Amino acid sequence: MDWCRYRFRSRWELDAPPAAVYAALADGDTYPRWWPQIREVRRIDERTGAARFRSLVPYDLEVTVGEARQDPAAGVLEISLSGDLEGWVRWTVTARDTGTRALFEQEVVVRKPLLRRLALPGRPVFRLNHALMMRAGRRGLRAHLAATGAGRPGTPPASGGNPV
Repeated sequence: MDWCRYRFRSRWELDAPPAAVYAALADGDTYPRWWPQIREVRRIDERTGAARFRSLVPYDLEVTVGEARQDPAAGVLEISLSGDLEGWVRWTVTARDTGTRALFEQEVVVRKPLLRRLALPGRPVFRLNHALMMRAGRRGLRAHLAATGAGRPGTPPASGGNPV
């Protein structure tokens, strides 16, 4: 087993239309405003950026983010990661009842030297760190959507044939 390889999956149930959720997730420049652990995002060009984040573990991770897939009709956003983490992240946004389900999937290999050295003993802490970050992100996105008027309970999903 490669102790430096991680697969994560989280499901966020949100009381906002799929189009609003997709738009918020597609706007990577705003993540630091609503996701506390994402400390900085810098645009490099139209399809590439850099991000710095930190959660419970007092260690910053820095990655270069590249757009891999942006498909509003399918509700899919996918990015590639390189740097302290190498791999990919995918959001899949679908309508559910009167809101949206946002499925987060990530597969990465840790490249940061200290975290690689601590891979075996630190694995439970790193997984907890990720879970706490995802919980804060879900809360932050809910608040962000509510502040923009998209996250009111009972708000119907966008109409039409597209899921977003």
